[in-house]
Parts: sequence; structure tokens; C-alpha cells
Amino acid sequence: MRDTLWELSDPRDSHREQISRIASELGITDVTAALLWNRGMKTVREGEIYLKKEAEIFHDPFLMRDMDKAADRIMRALKDHEKITVYGDYDVDGVTSVSALYLYLKEAGADVSYYIPSREGEGYGVNLNAIDGIIRDGASLMITVDTGITAVSEVRYASEHDLDVIVTDHHECLCEGDTQILPEAAAVVNPRRSDCGYPFKELAGVGVVFKLLCALSRQRCLESGSKENFIRSVVMSFGDLVAIGTVADVMPLTDENRLIVSMGMDLIEKQPRLGVAALLNAAQGSDRSPRAKKKKRITSGLIGYTIAPRINAAGRIAEATRAVELFITDSEVKADAIASELCETNRVRQQLENEIAEEAAAMIAESVDMKRDKVIVLQSDSWHQGVIGIVASRITEKYNMPAILITCTGDTGKGSGRSVKGLDLVEALKNCSDCLIRFGGHELAAGLSIKRDRIDEFRRRINEFASEKMSSGSFVPQLSVECELQASDLTLPQARELYLLEPYGASNPVPLFLLSDAKILDITPIGSARHTRFTLEKNGVRFSAVYCGASSADSDFEPGDKADVVFNLDINDFMNTQSVQLIIRKMDHTDEYHSLIDPQKRIYEKFTGGRSGEDISGCVPDRDDFVKLYVFIRDEVKAEHRFIMMRSLCRCLTGENRYIKSRFVIDILRENGLIKASEAPGLDGAERYEFDIISVGKKTTLESSPLYRRLLECAK
Repeated sequence: MRDTLWELSDPRDSHREQISRIASELGITDVTAALLWNRGMKTVREGEIYLKKEAEIFHDPFLMRDMDKAADRIMRALKDHEKITVYGDYDVDGVTSVSALYLYLKEAGADVSYYIPSREGEGYGVNLNAIDGIIRDGASLMITVDTGITAVSEVRYASEHDLDVIVTDHHECLCEGDTQILPEAAAVVNPRRSDCGYPFKELAGVGVVFKLLCALSRQRCLESGSKENFIRSVVMSFGDLVAIGTVADVMPLTDENRLIVSMGMDLIEKQPRLGVAALLNAAQGSDRSPRAKKKKRITSGLIGYTIAPRINAAGRIAEATRAVELFITDSEVKADAIASELCETNRVRQQLENEIAEEAAAMIAESVDMKRDKVIVLQSDSWHQGVIGIVASRITEKYNMPAILITCTGDTGKGSGRSVKGLDLVEALKNCSDCLIRFGGHELAAGLSIKRDRIDEFRRRINEFASEKMSSGSFVPQLSVECELQASDLTLPQARELYLLEPYGASNPVPLFLLSDAKILDITPIGSARHTRFTLEKNGVRFSAVYCGASSADSDFEPGDKADVVFNLDINDFMNTQSVQLIIRKMDHTDEYHSLIDPQKRIYEKFTGGRSGEDISGCVPDRDDFVKLYVFIRDEVKAEHRFIMMRSLCRCLTGENRYIKSRFVIDILRENGLIKASEAPGLDGAERYEFDIISVGKKTTLESSPLYRRLLECAK
């Protein structure tokens, strides 16, 4: 097995007795009990508490630094009928934050409006032009949500022009050395403040807003003498928005986050607000009539892959304010119209994403040395800024390498990057900071601005840094597989039981399973050939498995092959009939296959690396091998099939050691100037080449190749 694709750590191998006891006493399967064990639940009682969510509590909002100041200032604004503006970000966290605070203040009788900057025209964060407009509009209080913690000069400017500012945020604070630098605002509410003693630091921006709403509700209850459960009231009114923003911002689903997301998902399923229901209906192609198809169960996956992308699309290529309008409207007609609009915007985003991904793939094949380079850095003037981050993520996943895409306007470029475990992207950017105008982000995702004439230097420098961090090989994201399943485990009851561990997300990942030695019966392109359905068989039982974002043309498998498959266990609900479905994350050939191929790979790599002493008897291609492979490549290129899998090349030859012979043939033909061949990895790193045929005007002999002469010499 190719050990760089995943690592298996099944706790049943060493703790089977304890896990079986947990399963027996809680009435769950050994598989689910093993998943609890992996999450730290090592006793029956701990497992019971986790499943019932009895350990999570909502902390006192006033434990957060400056929460009292923020609540007092807002209460004063409500009493004095001051005009309030909520200033947010254009991503899902920002949109849900704006929507929740706006709706709460509106219900409280406030004169309130909201402002979200455009990604293209203004960029991230608080800007002075926006502040000027808010002042002209008559506001005396601005509340930032999911932004503002680094807006030191902007907040100072607002204060100088009689606009009070309350900052609510969850991003890291500015620091100079060990000194924390905060905006001089009426209040700065952020659990990540070094001087904030709040017990849970991992709230999303909308989570901080949720705590602010709880604080305001408690104040209002105290003033009115109401005995209402203010936390329950806030959850019932805004829990759906908090859940959507928290899941979309990939915050750890522990502590308060786990509780609020669980309650929010339940709210969306049972009592969805108009905008959320409209978006789900539009996305799923259903309507509100009694005959509409059964709604899907609300999970964190549904939020992350159905709701969030459509909200994000508004901020990426349109205006995020449309998403806010969807959440705050009380008109069913308007909600349906905006939901349809957002779905269309998302389709446009997907189209742009696919176009950029195709261009990027061509650039990679043309200019990226997959053996030398450690970080893929690409630049274009035509790419949409709001989409390049998604494409960078796709490239990183496909090639197992960090990727940074830059789009330029004039002499300045804006970039978005994604990384893999093993390379801290912010650390890498910091090392190249003299090449950049600005940058920010975290270990696995970051953004940057750069002058056009520094891009080449930046590409060189970040690759040098990455090379130093990893002396050999590429950065490969390790998938952590929790359990190996047998065919008997792949049942509907088991798939349904996995819902007990919801909500899934950061710090509680969707379980990954391994199915070993499964026979591939059929391979079918689906979704305009962008995805692939595999029909698998194990122990006489057949399963449907879908590999999303994986073209069958990029696959290294054929019907009849056996494969080890890493997957999420899902339920396919089609025409009111449920069946088990595997959602493939990675596939690899079995150990039997690798036992044949890997020794040949090692000999090839050592020999071409200049190391002698390898026994290459039986590995030297003969002239018939050269003819067969050349003719096959030529005919495929003529048919415009320039990308060819290594296995297809190997099938052209007969006998033993076909893999190493094929590699030698390609190298020798390339040395003799007969072909162009560049490595273009396929699905899950499958070996694939991109070919071109070179027309030569004179006869070429194999002996013209230094590699061929060396092979003949060593084979004597």
C-alpha cells in the first residue's frame, strides 16, 4: 500500500475489549464505539455524556473582556434612538453575523442599518471611505462583526469624527513583540485578546455576536423584570445563523460551538427561517408544496457543502448584501427570488472555478517541475479574485502540494494560497515578506498582495524555503483513517448511527473508513464526467461508491482491478429509497499490486539517480518495445489524447518488468528528441504523462541516448 496516502489507526486493534463493552452498554456498534474512543471517550459514562451533549454549557457572556462596555453602549444607543450601523465581512461568517445582529437590534426598536464592503472594490476589513459614508448617513455608533480587530487607524479616524465604534471579532490581535495593540474603541470584544479570560477562545465571528446578543438579552430582561430564559430565546431566534457561520468558518466543534451548532441544525430542520428554507429548496430543486420531495436531514455537511457555498458565492463574485437580504426578509416571494439568484451566482462561480482550474492545470503541465518544485505558484491577469482561493484548494488536493494563485490588475497582484500539513503557509510568507506588500492567514490558508515584478522572485524564494523544510519528497496530506470496515459493517443502520456523533467539523471530523481489497466491477462517469461512480464488490456484496471531483479519465483503475478505498459512509436517498453509499476520499492499488510495481520503481529511481550496483537484468527494453510504445503514443497524440496513464503505456509491452521498461523507453525517446514528455499526475498521484510528438528531419538511433548506452553497458 502506498503509505503516503493515508494512515490507519483502528483502536479496536489494541482496545477491543474496552470498546466492545462501551458498545454493549450504550447499545451501539463496535464501529461507533471505536469512533467515540478516538474522540477521547474511553468509558461508558464518557461516551454517554458525549452522545447526549451533557458536558457542554454556555459560558457567561460577561466573562468576555469589554462585554459589559459593549452592552452598556448599545443599551444607551437603543434608549437614545441613535442610528447604528453594523459593519461586517463578505464571507459566510460575516454575513450571518451581520444578519443576526441587525435582526436583533431591529426587533429591539433600533434605527439600524448594515454595511458590507465589496471584495473587488474595497477588499477585506474596515476602510475610511466606508466610514465617511456611514458618518454622512447619520450614524453615531458602528458595531463591527467578524472584522475590525486590526483596524487601529480606522477606528481612531471614526472616533475623531464623532462615530463611536464597538469592535466584535474573533481574529488574532495585532502585536508588536509581546505588546498587544488594540483599536481605541468604545469596546473591543474578542475572546482572543491576551487579556480576556473567557474560557473558550474558538468562537466564530458569529459566535462572538451570539454572546453579545445573550449579554444584551440579559440586560433587557433585568431592566424589564422578565424571567424569560434569555439564552434559549437567543438560540431559538438566531441559532440557525450561528450554526451556519460557525460551520462555514471551520471552527472547532467543541465546547460551546458543538452545542450551538447542534441546536442550530435542529432549528433548521424543524423551524427553518424563510431564507434558509428557500435556499435549501432552491439548491435541492424542490418547492414548498405538500408534494415536494422529502427534505434532507440537516447535517454539518449539508451546511458546509450546500448552504455555505451559495452564501459565499454572493461575496465572491456578486454582493454579499444579497445574502443578508435573504436571511432578514419576511417575504416568502422575496426569499425564493434571492435564493434562486444565489444558486445561479453559485453556478457562475463554479463555471469560473472550472475555467481557472483548467487554465491552471495547463500552466502546471507547461511550467511546473513536479520533481523540483515544492510549491506551485501561478499568475494570470484574467482570473477572478473571488475564486482563486477555491482553485488553489483544488490544486493542493490534486497534486499534494501547496499552491498559490495570483491575479494581477495593473502592476499589483492579489493572491490566495492553500497548503498541506508540513508547511506553515504564514511562516513561509513571512520568510518572503520583503517580496510582498502584505499577507495574512493561518497555517493552511493565506492571502497576499504583491507587485507584479516581484512574482518570479517570490516563486523562487518560497520554493527554496519549502525545500529547506522538507529535504525529500513532496508534502503529502495524511488522511487519518479511523476504522477498517468489512462488508458486513456497510449497512444502513450503521450509516444512520453515525448521525449520533454530529455535528461533524473541525476537531470532530467526519469519520474516514477503509475498505481493503475491494473488486471494481464498473466505472461510470457522472456529472458531465466531473465525477465518477465505482461499483465495488467485497465478499459477494456490491456497493455504490462516488468519487466527487474525480474524472474517470484521471483514474488509474479499470474494471477487474482490486483497490483499497478510503471513504465516508453515507446514505443515498433516491426516489424515497435509501441505500448505503461510499463517498470516496482516496483510492490505491492493493499490496499485491504494489509488491510487483514498487521494486521496479526503486530500481528505476536508483539507476536514473546515478547510483550503480543495481541489477537491471531483464529491465532493458528491446527495439520492439520502443516501436510499440512510440506508435501507441503517436496515435494517441494524433487522436488528441495527450495525457496517458502509465498503466496504459505498460500494457503496450509484454513479459516481466513492463513498468521499468516503459519508463526507460519514455526517457530515451525524450533524450533522442522524438517526444516531449512531462509528468502530469492523475487521480491520487497516479502516474501519468503529457506527450507531444516531435518531427525530426534526420534518422535517429537509440544509441544517441546516454541513458540507453549506460543501460546496455550495465546489462553486460
